[in-house]
Amino acid sequence: MHPRPASHSPLPLYLAAAYTLLVIYASLHPFSGWRDSGAPVTAFLFAAWPRYWTGFDLFTNVLAYLPLGFIWVPTLLPRQGLWPAVLLASLLGACLSLSLETLQNFLPTRVSSNLDLGCNSLGALLGALAGARWGALLLDGGHLHAMIRRRIGGSAMADAGLVLLGLWLLTQLNPEILLFGNGDLRGLLRSVGLQAPLPYIAEQFPLVEAGVAASNTLALGLLFGCLLRTGRYLFPAALIVTALLVKSFSLMLLMSTAGLSWATSGSLAGLTAGTLLWLAASRLPGPIRQALAALSLMLATALVNLAPENPYYTAILQVWHQGHFLNFNGLTRLTSALWPFLALPWLMLFRQETTEHPA
Repeated sequence: MHPRPASHSPLPLYLAAAYTLLVIYASLHPFSGWRDSGAPVTAFLFAAWPRYWTGFDLFTNVLAYLPLGFIWVPTLLPRQGLWPAVLLASLLGACLSLSLETLQNFLPTRVSSNLDLGCNSLGALLGALAGARWGALLLDGGHLHAMIRRRIGGSAMADAGLVLLGLWLLTQLNPEILLFGNGDLRGLLRSVGLQAPLPYIAEQFPLVEAGVAASNTLALGLLFGCLLRTGRYLFPAALIVTALLVKSFSLMLLMSTAGLSWATSGSLAGLTAGTLLWLAASRLPGPIRQALAALSLMLATALVNLAPENPYYTAILQVWHQGHFLNFNGLTRLTSALWPFLALPWLMLFRQETTEHPA
């Protein structure tokens, strides 16, 4: 049994809460058409083996709850013993799955399944067992925790910033947006009768792509740089490269298109310009960098919502069969739309703990 630390980081709790909310949203997406079918809500628990199922379904249902069990173990460990934490994390995953499967009775696009419940519970159990072995890395004294404290400090706001960066990486799995183009509320604006104010002009659209990519690259680099005590250049650059790989992977897997289809002339020009601006601005004092990051993020969000529809993506989306990824895509779409509006308050509230080192 691991000894309980005298103090513990809030990072596991933040991660656990964020992932739990993501699971709830993905399980109940699209949150529309609620109705009572008249069937007993617990009938699915005693149903026969489902007629239609695939190995992919079983695998994804187990995989989806693995992180849930893993993260909740270090979250519970400071207040519980190791094995009580494992048991509670496993029960939490099973109870969450049971609650969501029961609620799916009232959604016409979802089918409650005891097989899904079993796979989710198994995933939570396997994740909790993995958390018992490796989850302490997230606690005081663990290698990962020590590295995080050395790089960003120990404040709750710093931990919240790490969660924001993780969510930003998740948004890159949304294949519908321009490069780094989060904060797209055009669907909501159209629902109240407002249209994109900029008309589509083929010769000018690369300028829009460049503006979106440049302002977002600058904002992201400065935001991550403000968070860091050391490695102000290396780690943001690594995050941007990782995001490009994630973006390419999502385009290939989800839309069956070329992984580098994001690499248009406008996006590449914007990525280059944004990187150069970030490198130049990184030498500014911390408060100025934070203010510039917030201004860049607001500019980027405004450009995303002013931009006309990209006809290339529009044509692909018309024939895009989301299939197994329907709920996952709804999750990444929501995260992408909300991310700038979560990052802006963080930028306004965050205060650097100690003297910074650009190395």
